[in-house]
Amino acid sequence: MQTNNFKILFALSFTVFINTISFGQDIPKKPKPIIGNPVQDTLAINANDIKKEKDIEISEKNQDSTVTDSVKPKELLEHIVKYSATDYTKFNQKQQKLYLYNNASIDYGDMNITAGSITIDYNKNTVYAKGITDTIEGYTQKPVFTQGSNVVEPDSIIFNTETQKALIYNSKTEQGEGTVIASITKKENDSVYFVKEAKYTTAEDLEDPDYYIRLLKAKIVPGKKIVTGAAGLYIYDVPTPVWLPFSFFPQSEKHTSGIIIPTFGEQNSSGYFLQNGGYYFAINDYVDLAVLGDYYTNGSYGLRLESAYAKRYRFRGNVAFRYENLITSEFGFPDYAKSTIYNIRWSHSQDSKASPSSRFSASVNLGSSKYYQSSINQINTGSNYLTNTLSSSVSYSKTFDTEPAINYSLSATHSQNTNTETINMTLPTFQGSIGRVYPFASKTGSKKGIIQNINLQYNVTGENSITTTDSLFFKKEMFDDAKAGFKHTIPLSTNFKVFKNFSVSASTSYNEVWTFKTIEKYYDSVEGEEVTETINGFDSYRTYNFSTSIGTTLYGMFNFEKEGKDSYLKAIRHVMTPSISYNINPAFDKYYDTYEEEVITADGLTTTDVEYSRFEESIYGAPNKSFSSSMGISLANNFEAKVRDKDSTATEDKKIKLLNSLNFSTAYNFAADSLQWSPVRVSGSTQLFDNKMSVNFGATLDPYALDNNNTRINTFNIDNGGSLFRLTSANLTASWSLSSKDGNNKDKGRGSAAGSDNPEDVLPENLDFANEQIDRNQRDNRKNEEQEEENEFFNHKIPWSLRLAYAINYANSTRQNQISSHSLMFSGDIELTSKWSIGASSGYDLKNQGFTYTQLRFSRDLLSWKMNFSWIPFSDNKSWNFFIGIKSSILQDLKYEKRRQPDQQL
Repeated sequence: MQTNNFKILFALSFTVFINTISFGQDIPKKPKPIIGNPVQDTLAINANDIKKEKDIEISEKNQDSTVTDSVKPKELLEHIVKYSATDYTKFNQKQQKLYLYNNASIDYGDMNITAGSITIDYNKNTVYAKGITDTIEGYTQKPVFTQGSNVVEPDSIIFNTETQKALIYNSKTEQGEGTVIASITKKENDSVYFVKEAKYTTAEDLEDPDYYIRLLKAKIVPGKKIVTGAAGLYIYDVPTPVWLPFSFFPQSEKHTSGIIIPTFGEQNSSGYFLQNGGYYFAINDYVDLAVLGDYYTNGSYGLRLESAYAKRYRFRGNVAFRYENLITSEFGFPDYAKSTIYNIRWSHSQDSKASPSSRFSASVNLGSSKYYQSSINQINTGSNYLTNTLSSSVSYSKTFDTEPAINYSLSATHSQNTNTETINMTLPTFQGSIGRVYPFASKTGSKKGIIQNINLQYNVTGENSITTTDSLFFKKEMFDDAKAGFKHTIPLSTNFKVFKNFSVSASTSYNEVWTFKTIEKYYDSVEGEEVTETINGFDSYRTYNFSTSIGTTLYGMFNFEKEGKDSYLKAIRHVMTPSISYNINPAFDKYYDTYEEEVITADGLTTTDVEYSRFEESIYGAPNKSFSSSMGISLANNFEAKVRDKDSTATEDKKIKLLNSLNFSTAYNFAADSLQWSPVRVSGSTQLFDNKMSVNFGATLDPYALDNNNTRINTFNIDNGGSLFRLTSANLTASWSLSSKDGNNKDKGRGSAAGSDNPEDVLPENLDFANEQIDRNQRDNRKNEEQEEENEFFNHKIPWSLRLAYAINYANSTRQNQISSHSLMFSGDIELTSKWSIGASSGYDLKNQGFTYTQLRFSRDLLSWKMNFSWIPFSDNKSWNFFIGIKSSILQDLKYEKRRQPDQQL
C-alpha cells in the first residue's frame, strides 16, 4: 500500500504537538532548607517526675497552672495547643520541651498529629513526631499528619509551627486516585510539597505495590497537580524502558478541561492512524463536551462530538455525533473511492420526582445504514458489527388530573433496516384520550348488571408517516410521499355474568378517519396503462363494528393418593378456560369507485370494471369492503402437579407446573362462501429442571386440502383422503441457563444449626463444649478463607455459567415438507480463579452445517492492571484484539493495545 509522505509527517507532527502541550514541569524556586535534627530521647524517666495529665490547653495569654513554669517560652504561639498522651506528658523547663508518650495527639489550628511519641520544642517552634518501638510488634504508632483535607502517614515528621514548613520521612499520602510514597518530603506551605525519590501508584497494597512510577523529584500541589522530573515505570520493583524526562498528573477534584491523548496504530486499508484524540471542555457542573478526531495517512479522517448533561432531581442524558470520511485504495487506482458515514445518538431520561404529571424521554440511534460495518474506528468494532436495525423514539406525555382523566402524548419514531436501507419514520405521532366513563353507574357502591357496567372512551391518533431510503435521508425528497391523517375512536362496552359462572362482554366501536391525500384512478387508452393521480385535500370515512364474547373457567382435580401408601405423585390439577366470541364488520362499499379498463381477450378488445377506493393509499388504509360475520373459538389449558417434597421436614406437598399453557384457537366465517374455517393454531410453554429451562412450541393445523397446484380448496383434508388436519407449520424454541451457583443454596437452612433462627433450638446442654466447637469452626473458616485468598492460581470451585438456546422451524404450507431453520446458540463463562476468566459465544446452523458469529474472550485481573483478549476466529469480520492497561482513570493512557484488523475484502 502506498501512503502520502506529507500526511505521515503531518501525523507525527501532530503527535509531537500534543505531547508538548500536554506535559510540563513547574520548576520551583530554590526554597530555604529546614534543617531538622533527629531528636534522641536521652531522658531517664523517673516515676516522681511523670505527670499524668491529659487534654491540657496552653494559651498564649493564660496557661494552666498545673504546667506553668517560672521559665517562660521565648515566643508565644499563634494558636491554642491541645495535646494528650496515654503514658505521660512531661515538660522540661530547662530545654523548653514538652514530651508526649504513647498514643500522643496534638492539635494546632487546622493541623493534627497523632503518633507514639511527640516532642514540642518551644525554643525552635518545632514539633517532632515518631512512632515507638515495641519488642513484640516492632515499630508501631507511626505518625499521622492531617492538615485540612490532606493526610500524610510518615515514619517521622518535623513540623515548624512558625513557618508552617515540615520535613516528612517515608510518607504515604493519597493524591486523587493514587498514592505518593516518598522517602523525603518537604512541606513548603499548605499548598505545595516537594518530594525526592518517590513512588506514585494506584495499587491497593502499598507495602508491596505491583507497579509504581518512580519520581526522582516532584512537586505536589494537593488537589490540583503533580509535576515531576524524570519518571520511569517499575513493575514489582523491576525497571522497564518506559521513562519520561518530565510528566504531569492532574489531581483536580472538579471537572477540568484538557487534552485527550490519541491512540496510534495501523489499519490494513487506511495506513497509520491517530484515533480518539482531541480536547475535553468542562463547560460547567451540568454539561461537558468532548471533541475527538481520527486521522489516517491515506487521507481518511473522522470527527466525534460527545456531550453529557445532568441536573439533579430533574434529568440526565448524553448526545453523540460521529462522522467519518473514508477513502479506499490510492488516488489513481481503479478501485479508488470516497464515502462518508455518520451516526447520531441521543439518550435522555427524566427523574420521576421532576414532574409527576408529565414525562419526556428520548432514545435516538440513527445514521448511515452501513455505519457499524464500514467504520474503521476501534470503538465501533466487535459486537456492533452485527447490528442490523437502528431505532429511535422521542416522546412527551402529559396527564391532567381531572374526572375523567385526560391524557395526550407527542412522539417521533424512527426504524431503519441496515440491510435493505429502508427507513420508516413518524414525525410526529399525536395520541389523546379521555378516561373511561360509566354514565349509568351509581355514585356509591359497586357496579352491577349490564346497564351499570356500560362505559365509553374517546381516543384520537394523528400521524405523519414517512417512508424513505438511506440515500434520501435528510433531503427534501424524503417528504414527497409523506402520509398524514387522524383516527378517532369511541369504544362502548359492558360486561356481566350469566348463570353465575359465565362472564359475558359486549362492545361496539365507532371510528372516523381523516386524511389529507386521496387518489383517483383511470385508464389511459393512449398509453394503455392505469394512471393514479394524487389529490390533495381533506377527506374522511366512518366505520363501526360489534363484538361479544362469553367464557368461563373449569377446574379438574385428579387424585393419585392411595390409603396406606405415600406415593410421590399426589394429584394433578387441570384448569381450562374456554371462550367463544362473535364479531361482525359491515361492508362499507360506498367508499369504493370503479373505472373502465380495456382488456384484449380472444373475442377482441373488451372493457371491464376495476374497483378501487380513493383511501387505499392513505395512512390508515381503506375501509372494509366485504361483510364479515365470524365466530372465534379458543381453549386455554394449564396443568399443575402436587408431589411429595424431598425435604422430610416440609409440612406441605410441593407444587410444580407441568404445562404453563396449552392453547387452541380457530375461527369460523359465516359470511364467506368457501374456506369458512380458519386453521387451528396450537401454542404452549413449559419450564423444566427447576425452571432453568424454558420451552415454547407452536403449530398450525389446516383442515382444508390442497389441489395439484398447491392451492387451498374448499374440501376438507380428511375428505380428500388425508388426515383430519394438515400440519402446515411448526416451531420449537428452548433456552437453558446453567450456573455453578444454582446448587449452592440447596442445603442451606437444613440441619440443626444451619437454618434455625432461635439459638435455643441449636445450642446443646453443654455450653462449654458448644463455645469450644464454635471457636474451632471459626478458626477453620478463617484458615480456609486465608488459603483461598492467598491462592490465586487455582480455584477448586471454578464458578461457571452456560446459556443454551435451540430453535427449529418447520414449513409445509405448499407440501414443501422442509425444515426452514434449525440452529443452536450457546455462550458461557468460566472463572478459573478469582482473577482469571474465559468466555465464548457462538452458534451452529444445523441446516446449513456451519458455525455462526463466534467470539472467544479471555480476561485477567492483574490487581492494578487489567488484561483482555478477544478473538473472532472466522467470518468476514475475523480479527483479534489484545489489551493490557491500568484500571485507574488517571493513568488509563498507560496501556498497550494490539489488534489484528479484518482481512481486506476484494
